[in-house]
Amino acid sequence: MIRLLPILLVFIFSFGPALAVEPDEILDDPALEQRARDISANLRCLVCQNQSIDDSDADLAKDLRVLVRERLVAGDTNEEAMQYIVDRYGEFVLLNPVIAPHTIVLWALAPVIFVAGLVALVIVGRRRKTIANPTKMSAEEKAALAELTKTDD
Repeated sequence: MIRLLPILLVFIFSFGPALAVEPDEILDDPALEQRARDISANLRCLVCQNQSIDDSDADLAKDLRVLVRERLVAGDTNEEAMQYIVDRYGEFVLLNPVIAPHTIVLWALAPVIFVAGLVALVIVGRRRKTIANPTKMSAEEKAALAELTKTDD
């Protein structure tokens, strides 16, 4: 019995992601179904946000899987089906974001902010050192301070 447990666990966990696609969604044509799976693996579940629609059990993910299959049955290419979903839901639906002119700022901004933060930390650190270690006043400075703080009674 104990020897069967590892085999049973491997069997159960090897079919985990495939269980999200329900039998009523699967297309009769295996080539078309594979194309649908390839597209679904690259689309984000808008509910789960960290899973592809192929792996998600959310109702919206199922709707998107069905929509992809409908587009493929209608004769769309993979790119056209993917673009249809992106046009409808925005680029956020892509698991791998595109690098385009309108997203370059986002890609470049993170390292720039990181470097600016490091520079700010260095500047603040240096200022604290100079404040924490004030230089001693010379005799002239002490005399000038005494003169300024002297009260006329």
